[in-house]
Amino acid sequence: SQSSQLFLKVFGLCECHDAYTNGKTGNTKLMDLLDEPVPGVGTYEDFNTIDWVREKSKDRDRHREITSKSKLSTPALLESISDAFSGWLLMLLIGLWSGALAGGIDILAHWLTDLKEGLCLSGFWYDHEHCCWGSNETTFQERDKCPEWQSWAELLGGSSVGASAYIVDYLMFIIWALLFAFLAVILVRAFAPYACGSGIPEIKTILSGFIIRGYLGKWTLIIKTVTLVLAVSSGLSLGKEGPLVHVACCCANILCHLFTKYRKNEAKRREVSYYFPLKTLWRSFFAALVAAFTLRSINPFGNSRLVLFYVEFHTPWHMVELVPFVLLGIFGGLWGAIFIRANIACTYFSVLEVLVVTGATALLSFPNSYTRMSGSELISELFNDCSLLDSSQLCGYISSPDNSNTIPDRPAGPDVYTALWQLALALVFKMLITVVTFGMKVPSGLFIPSMAVGAIAGRLLGVGMEQLALNHHDSAIFKSWCSPGADCITPGLYAMVGAAACLGGVTRMTISLVVIMFELTGGLEYIVPLMAATMTSKWVADAFGREGIYEAHIRLNGYPFLEPKEEYGSKALAQDVMRPRRSDPPLAVLTQEGMSVGEVEAMVADTDYSGFPVVVCQESQRLVGFILRRDLVISLENARQRQEGVVSASLVFFTDHVPAQPTSGPPAVKLRGILDLSPFTVTDHTPMEITVDIFRKLGLRQSLVTHNGRLLGIITKKDVLKHMAQMANRDPDSILFN
Repeated sequence: SQSSQLFLKVFGLCECHDAYTNGKTGNTKLMDLLDEPVPGVGTYEDFNTIDWVREKSKDRDRHREITSKSKLSTPALLESISDAFSGWLLMLLIGLWSGALAGGIDILAHWLTDLKEGLCLSGFWYDHEHCCWGSNETTFQERDKCPEWQSWAELLGGSSVGASAYIVDYLMFIIWALLFAFLAVILVRAFAPYACGSGIPEIKTILSGFIIRGYLGKWTLIIKTVTLVLAVSSGLSLGKEGPLVHVACCCANILCHLFTKYRKNEAKRREVSYYFPLKTLWRSFFAALVAAFTLRSINPFGNSRLVLFYVEFHTPWHMVELVPFVLLGIFGGLWGAIFIRANIACTYFSVLEVLVVTGATALLSFPNSYTRMSGSELISELFNDCSLLDSSQLCGYISSPDNSNTIPDRPAGPDVYTALWQLALALVFKMLITVVTFGMKVPSGLFIPSMAVGAIAGRLLGVGMEQLALNHHDSAIFKSWCSPGADCITPGLYAMVGAAACLGGVTRMTISLVVIMFELTGGLEYIVPLMAATMTSKWVADAFGREGIYEAHIRLNGYPFLEPKEEYGSKALAQDVMRPRRSDPPLAVLTQEGMSVGEVEAMVADTDYSGFPVVVCQESQRLVGFILRRDLVISLENARQRQEGVVSASLVFFTDHVPAQPTSGPPAVKLRGILDLSPFTVTDHTPMEITVDIFRKLGLRQSLVTHNGRLLGIITKKDVLKHMAQMANRDPDSILFN
C-alpha cells in the first residue's frame, strides 16, 4: 500500500554496536546525489498524494532565496518583483480565459438546442430568439414567431400544421438529440475519458492533494468544452455549471505551467485546500471579477445582465408563507436523499447507455412543452412573474378590468390548469430521468436539473397558495395581510425557493447556496425564505445520510478524500490502526548504514509501499527519518549512471559522514539529501480522533507511530480512511487509492 505523510519530530537517537562513525570519507568516488538536482526527485507518481509539508517548505526556501538575492543586484530585484506580480497576472489570464469559454459555451449551446427545432433563414448561425429579434413582422405578444425562423416541418414539408408536420418535427428532434449525444460520448471515449461527468468530485480530490495526471490537461479542456455544448444541446437532463468548474480548473492548470513557482510546486496550485492564505482569497476574488467582466462583455444572455435568472418582481412576502417554504425544504431534502441513493446504484455502460437515455429523453420530452425546452429556459419560465402582456400558459389567468398599476391575484383560467398538469408530468419525468443521466460518460452537471425539479414543485405549490388565498381571503390565515384585489402570493418566488431547496438537498450546500441563488436571480429581498428552505432541506437530507452527491461519488470512485465535515467519535488509539498488525510481517525499514544497493533494490521490488522509514539499526528501531519510494528508486538509478563503479554490493548510507571504504571495494552511495529528517510522528497512545484531525488539517500522506523514540509502525491516509469507513459501517475495501 502507499503512504501519506507524518506528524511530530523524533527526539534523539540511540547508539548501536554498528552505529555510524564520524570518520572521513575514504573513497574519493563517493558523492552525495543531492548536491546537484536529480531529475524526478521530489515529483509524484500518478494516483498518489502530494507531500504538503515538503511542498510548502520548498516554496518557503525558494521565496527566501529570491528575497535574499534581490538585495544584491538590480536584475535579482526585478526578478523578485516579477515573481510577486506573477500571481496576479495568472489570475488575470485565468479570469479572461474562463469567462470567454463560459460565454462561448452558453452561446453555442443555445444555438444547437434551437437547431433541433428549426433553422433561421436569415443566418443559420442565429438561434431562435436572435433570429426573430431583427424581424419587422413580429408583435410583442408573438415575439418568438417570425417568418425568418422555420421549423423542420416547414423546411422539409412546406407546412407547420397537421399530423405529418408534427411527426417530422418529432423525428428531427430525436435525430438531432441522438446525433449530439453520440458525438459527445464518442469524443469523450476516444480522446479524453476524463472529460465525462461533472468533474467536481475529482476537483475536490485533486485540491486535497491527490494526483490525477491528465485530468486538468489540454486535451481534457478541449474535449470537455466541445462535448459540454453537445451534451447540453442534446436535451439530456443535465447542466453545464458543474462541468464549467472543471473547464476553469483546466484553464488554471495549463496557465500555471507558464510560471515557474506554480509549475514546480504542487501545493502552490492547491492553496485553496489545506493552506488558504488571505492573499489567495484576494486573488480568487480578482479572478472572479475578471471572469465576470469578460462574460458581461460577451453578453451571452442578451440582456446586459450577469445573472442567469433575473427576477423582475419585488413583492414582499409574509411570515405565514414560511410554512410552505419549509414544506418545500422538506421536499428538497427528501428528493436529495432519494436521488443520491438511486444515482449511486446506477451502473453505466458508456456509449449504449448514453444513446438509450438520450433517445428516451427526446421521445418522452417532445410532447410536453415544459420538458421540451432546455433546463435554463424552464427555470426562467417558472421564476417569471406574470405581467398583463405575458402569453405563457402559466399566465392564463381570468383578468378583470382594473386601472391600477399592480396586478392582483386572479382566478386561474383553463390555460393555467393545463400548464399545471403538464408541470406535474414534467416533475415526475425530471425526477426519474435525472437519476440515470447524472454520471453518464458525457459532461453532466447537476445544478440546472436539481433546480428545475425544485422550481416545478415550487411553482405548483405557489399557484395552489395563490388560489387558496384568493378564494379564502376572509379566513384567519389570510385576513390580516391579504385583502381582496391585492397581489398577495408570488408563484415565481415559490419556484425560486423550491429550486434552492432541491439543490441544497442534493449538494448539502447552505450559505454558499443562498449566495448562489441571490447571484442567479438578483432577489435580495428573498434571502430569508431561501435560508429557511435551504436549512430545512439540509436537515431532512442529513437525517438519511450526511453525504452530498459529490462526496458520494468520491467514495464510489475510491478516492482518498478526507471529508472535513464527517464526524469521528471512536475511542481507538493510534496503535489500533497502525500497521503492521500482530498477524502481519514486520515493518519494512531501511537502516541508515550497512545495507547494500542490492538489498535496498530487493526491498523496493518486494513491496509496493510508497516510502520507507529509516532507522539507526534493526535492533534498536530508533527512528532517523523517512524516504519516499520514488525518490529512492530514481536516486539509485541515477547513482548507477553517474557514479562510476556502483554495483549491487555497494553500500548505501543515509548519514552525514561515511566510514572509510576499502579502495579495492565498490564505492558507497550517499543518500542523505533525499531523507526527510523531520517526519511527522504520533505516539502509540495518541487518540485516533486527534490523529484524524492532524491528517485533515495538515494534509498528511502518512504518520509514523513511535514509543519513546522507537519505531512501532505507520499510519497512512488510506489506513485512516479505511478505519473511518469501518466505524461508519461501510466497506473499507472501497478505498482504492492512497
